[in-house]
Amino acid sequence: MWVAGARPKTLGASVSPVLVGTAVASRYGDVVWWRAAAALGVAVALQVGVNYANDYSDGVKGVDTAARKGPVRLTASGLAAPAAVKRAAYLSLAVGAALGLVLALAVDWRLAVVGGAGVLAAWFYSGGPKPYASAGLGEVMVFVFFGLVATCGSAFVHLDRLPWLAVLASVPMGLSAAAILLVNNLRDIPTDTAAGKRTLAVRIGAPATRRLYGTCLFGAIVAAATLCLWAPKALVGMVVAPIAIKLATDVMRPEATPPHLVKALVGTARFELALAILLTLGMWNW
Repeated sequence: MWVAGARPKTLGASVSPVLVGTAVASRYGDVVWWRAAAALGVAVALQVGVNYANDYSDGVKGVDTAARKGPVRLTASGLAAPAAVKRAAYLSLAVGAALGLVLALAVDWRLAVVGGAGVLAAWFYSGGPKPYASAGLGEVMVFVFFGLVATCGSAFVHLDRLPWLAVLASVPMGLSAAAILLVNNLRDIPTDTAAGKRTLAVRIGAPATRRLYGTCLFGAIVAAATLCLWAPKALVGMVVAPIAIKLATDVMRPEATPPHLVKALVGTARFELALAILLTLGMWNW
């Protein structure tokens, strides 16, 4: 039950930028494996934390209902008490914070500031009196933290500096992660609207959300292709371009139903992970 509530099928959004950032680091210096493992732990713990926090906050606010289509919601479905889900969120975020503190002590104290911002962003996505998801900023923050911060941070912990290639490599990761949230919120437009949760999808409407989803996937492929100018073997990442085209085509159909969008949600997470693995293989300094 708790594993399902963590939404494991979407955790590629946290694993992917760490893989790519570590591969970038290998091109500039030595990879310290315990730091790579700690960075991965931070990323996954924060995503699990935000998933539980969102489950709790939306459940107690009545945003989610038992009839909602999508990954299991522990609070709304009554599978777990709200207080228990809240504790699970706190525990996950605490694990991420602890691992981040270890990295900060070993590498640079400024990482603690970045990690603290990540923890706050995880909680206030849908928690607190003014959650930024309801301000239409969810996708922006996902791009920042699961793209720029996670990728660049994963390179920084090995090099103690930020190579420009890490910034460029963070773009396809951030756009792919934003696409995951877009298709999730596209599916939830009816229930979010009824509950007064004004996500970006609610604000711009379903047609524009579908187009923005396709744009994010197209942008991710273009950004990944750009990496080939400096790391020619990264061209292997283009193997997954047809998957992006298929996903965009399916989601952009107006007749796509919530079950289709749930399938696309999982497919988008798998697309990002596949792209990350291929880019990692292509950019690694073998």
